[in-house]
Amino acid sequence: MRLRRPRQQESKPLALPERGEAVIVSTSAGGHMPARIAELDADSLLVAISVPIKPFSPRELDGMQLLFNNQHGRIRLSGECSVEDEREPDVLRMRNPRSIEVLQEREFVRIKAARPVIVYRVGDQVEVASFTVDLSGGGVLLAGPDNLKPGDEVRFSLSIQPGDASIAGKGRVVRCDEQGRNAVCFDEISDFDRRRLVRFIFECQRQERRRGLPGRESHG
Repeated sequence: MRLRRPRQQESKPLALPERGEAVIVSTSAGGHMPARIAELDADSLLVAISVPIKPFSPRELDGMQLLFNNQHGRIRLSGECSVEDEREPDVLRMRNPRSIEVLQEREFVRIKAARPVIVYRVGDQVEVASFTVDLSGGGVLLAGPDNLKPGDEVRFSLSIQPGDASIAGKGRVVRCDEQGRNAVCFDEISDFDRRRLVRFIFECQRQERRRGLPGRESHG
């Protein structure tokens, strides 16, 4: 009898940022810096950090990661990081990049919804009133403010229902578009508040289906 060979599972292509794309450089010491992809090929990425920095220690380079978003969600890359030229400590080379599956955000349903939110950049004392363009259990797209940039750490207080307690937490700006909107991924939010937010999103979906509205939700 002829034995069938087991079918090999097709490996998924490694998700990499594109040339010129904004990313966040994360160190083992907890630092986060905005950067852009200067060059890339199949085996390495050249990353240019966008803010002034001090030279990295070997420990920081050893635990360095890249954070970016694509259509599948929030991706973290790890690899062998080194300074390309000692005269330019803000230019890094990541060789043999690989995705860290356990640290990727699971996909959340995202809906378009305008909800009031108070946001301020960590370190600033000025609170700014804005509203969401869309939201999910993993982050929000804000209509403003226009003084934020990728890499900024922000605190937020989101009101989802009149009379209910606000959902508060900390996040990081991962993208800003030409319309002045800011995509914020949650870094710190309680499990209780995340469950409240996800329940609210599902309830919005049910209400839309009852009204016969076409589905507007996506994933990310």
